[in-house]
Amino acid sequence: MFQGFTPEAGNFLWELSFNNERPWFLAHKEQFERSVNEPFKALAAETAACMGERFPQRDWRVHLSRIYRDARRLFGRGPYKDHLWFTLWTDGAGRESGPAFWFEIGPATWECGVGYFEASPATMETFRRMVDANPARFGRLAEELSHMRGLRILGPEYKRPKGQYEKPIADWYNRRWLGAEWVHDFGGDLLTPELPDKLTKAYARLMPLYDFLQEVCAAAAETGEERR
Repeated sequence: MFQGFTPEAGNFLWELSFNNERPWFLAHKEQFERSVNEPFKALAAETAACMGERFPQRDWRVHLSRIYRDARRLFGRGPYKDHLWFTLWTDGAGRESGPAFWFEIGPATWECGVGYFEASPATMETFRRMVDANPARFGRLAEELSHMRGLRILGPEYKRPKGQYEKPIADWYNRRWLGAEWVHDFGGDLLTPELPDKLTKAYARLMPLYDFLQEVCAAAAETGEERR
């Protein structure tokens, strides 16, 4: 059962970022398991269960990151990550190719949100076509999101604008991929047993965006564009 992270988790991740080598990690592995990995796994499991209770008609899947970096992608960095994350998605979207909710814990912050990180350029063209077909619909969604305190939009923007929309649609329309997140300082709800419920409520607020991104994913798949 998830009881909340402790300050020790943040301390471990800070120290790991400065001592990212195998001997140090092995000497502190018990601390990692106790303060980071065990509560992280419990949080993912309980959040998935809460999402199942809140949205029982959906088949929720969960994926947890590992502390170990892919040895093929170290690029001069140490063998361990100084942050962990999990993703939640529904059957049909696909863990790697569709939109997902996520949670991430790092040395100084924790984050949660929703995103479509693997959207191809062609899939984003599908997104823009869907907005163009009914700008009023996406405009209402974008307006609602713009009033969510602290929510920030993710996704690099093209240097040349793709359209001529005004805010709030313009904030979303010109992105290479899409996401939205809340970022919090380490502490607060992170240290409480109520975090799974808090995450579920946050994801519920973002569900209309998730559903729209799922529609984009499905439309791109129908035309064979999602992998282009």
